[in-house]
Amino acid sequence: MKVAVYGASGHTARFVVGELLRRGHTPIAIGRDESKLAAAVAVYASELEMRIASLDSAESLDRALSGADAVIHCAGPFLDTARPLIEAALRGRMHYFDITAEQGSALSTFEEFDAPARERGVLVVPAAGFYGGLGDLLASYAMGGWTQADRIDIAIALNSWWPTRGTRRTGQRNSAPRLILSGGELNAIQSSAAASWNFPEPFGPQDVIELPFTETILIARHLRVREMRNYLNRAPLRDLRDPATPEPIPADERGRSNQRFVIDVIVRNGAEEHRVTAQGRDIYAITAPIVVEAVERVCRGSYQRAGAFAFGQLFDASEFLQTLVDMGEFTPGPIRFAKAAF
Repeated sequence: MKVAVYGASGHTARFVVGELLRRGHTPIAIGRDESKLAAAVAVYASELEMRIASLDSAESLDRALSGADAVIHCAGPFLDTARPLIEAALRGRMHYFDITAEQGSALSTFEEFDAPARERGVLVVPAAGFYGGLGDLLASYAMGGWTQADRIDIAIALNSWWPTRGTRRTGQRNSAPRLILSGGELNAIQSSAAASWNFPEPFGPQDVIELPFTETILIARHLRVREMRNYLNRAPLRDLRDPATPEPIPADERGRSNQRFVIDVIVRNGAEEHRVTAQGRDIYAITAPIVVEAVERVCRGSYQRAGAFAFGQLFDASEFLQTLVDMGEFTPGPIRFAKAAF
């Protein structure tokens, strides 16, 4: 299988390229700057194809994507970059995946490209990574047999956050009000409420702030829930806001950092509550097996649907999550997956 990776010189994209190669696929590494791209993929040079393309040139994008079964878009800010690449994927009749954490980008992708994707017979899947996809899967699983819920809370704790240059650029660009689910509808958050959250060990009690990411957009797409809130602990935000904080520092042979995370999901319905947690290592690195597993399932499976889909809408949450757990050493880090008995 040939999979195009746009933005292949970026930090997360290098994990994606490595994961594709590990699974026996041929990545088509695409970037805008030939020297930067060549340096980024030098270690894999003999195992992949390298192509140059610019987002403002439809001709160069079409040429770069030629022969690919799917494209994984890794170059933000996606508010600026998603549209031309989705349009190119539609012209080439190939499936599109991106890893955006930007609510505005994911929302516009659903609103603008569902019908065109159905017409072209392909899938368009935004936010197929740590932010967005993983939280959506966990929440979908935590629903259990419920067809609707009163409230979903997703709390994320990071022991640190060494932001990439792309993360910093996206933060500067992504200035729109964040959206929450309130009364069953997407509404702009009025204020980011401070709170405390008792995470599983090793994090324990943490000061958190309400900070919605793309999980909200994905979950609103397919789950019937009246209220939803996202929280992030304050410690990594201090790292993110400090201009002196370095980029991720490789700490193992795969290039993963020592960053640890936990995602804690609580779904409430009346007096009942379901809780699911997942723990692992390096939010950038874990995106690779999530999105590559999705691409494999779509390209090699029996998916007959077409259009723009949320992660939890497209895949069986229980089975997909169990696959991530069963990967063992091939996951970006150990993930512990547990839930209360339904």
